[in-house]
Amino acid sequence: MRIGVLDIGSNSAQLQVIDARAGAPPLPAHCVKEPTLLAEAIGADGAIDAEGVRRVADAVSRAVDFAYRYSVDQLYPFVTSAIRDATNRAEVLERIQQAAAITPQYLSGEQEARLTYVAAHRWYGWSAGRLLVLDIGGGSMEIVLGRDAEPDLAVSLPLGAGRVTRRFLPDDPPTAKQLKAARRHIRDTLSEVVDRLRWEGDPRRVVATSKTFKQLARLTGAAPQRKGPFVRRTLCVTDLARWIPRLARRTAAERARLRGVSASRARQILAGAMVAHDTMVTLDIDSVEICPWALREGIMLQHLAGMVGDTVSLPLQPLTRNGRVIELRDHA
Repeated sequence: MRIGVLDIGSNSAQLQVIDARAGAPPLPAHCVKEPTLLAEAIGADGAIDAEGVRRVADAVSRAVDFAYRYSVDQLYPFVTSAIRDATNRAEVLERIQQAAAITPQYLSGEQEARLTYVAAHRWYGWSAGRLLVLDIGGGSMEIVLGRDAEPDLAVSLPLGAGRVTRRFLPDDPPTAKQLKAARRHIRDTLSEVVDRLRWEGDPRRVVATSKTFKQLARLTGAAPQRKGPFVRRTLCVTDLARWIPRLARRTAAERARLRGVSASRARQILAGAMVAHDTMVTLDIDSVEICPWALREGIMLQHLAGMVGDTVSLPLQPLTRNGRVIELRDHA
């Protein structure tokens, strides 16, 4: 079966297609990215403007055309926080339905966090131990902690790179006063969950997902994406501290010329760096490892798990002694 996941986010509508087989990893057969650029289309009232609505509807329509072209059997389309939290969400979803004949779902922030954790946990395996996962999107940041297949803690904070940019860094480049206000907001928001995270104990491994973290890692010297997913990539807090003032002095156009920074994310990469840095400092994290799998892979893994049937029957039997079932109290 060929399945597709269509992630409709603040920067693009991304279609990822896999040939699904039970027990197989969700390796992409095809990937398509259509720009939405919603970060610049959200007004002060939280609504996506008319041009942004048209742009996202057209992007989804083109992505769905590719899904037909690639013979996708089942498609899971979903929107992230840019549309989920928009005050005119119903209008946006209706326009998408009219343009592309699909009705996207929207996941809650905690659901996004959980599915991202599922992907990271599967990538590193049980040997990872206690895992802390950080993900910075356009509208929100997810922090997830756990050791087992399901996380112990999953939170979503309104610290997306696009959201922080719109609210606190309107100038290009921003002023010192704007930078100070953004940093105060980031730290105040993080303080709401830091005590709970510390109560849960230190993780054995800290990993980061999302395009924001990948571009920051590349900016600070990590291997390019063309080297493949199995190259180890890290992001150090000391490197972030050095790069933040450099990014703050540059315009978005100048940032887009830097290594690893795409034009569509150049405006918000500074806010992403600030959120990443303050999160790592607050949680006493020196470096994070970049995980190639994230939310889309988590959704696919969830689907693949449902495909596994009882191909081999391995029934359990009660342990008996002289025809009597042994219970715990027999050993007291």
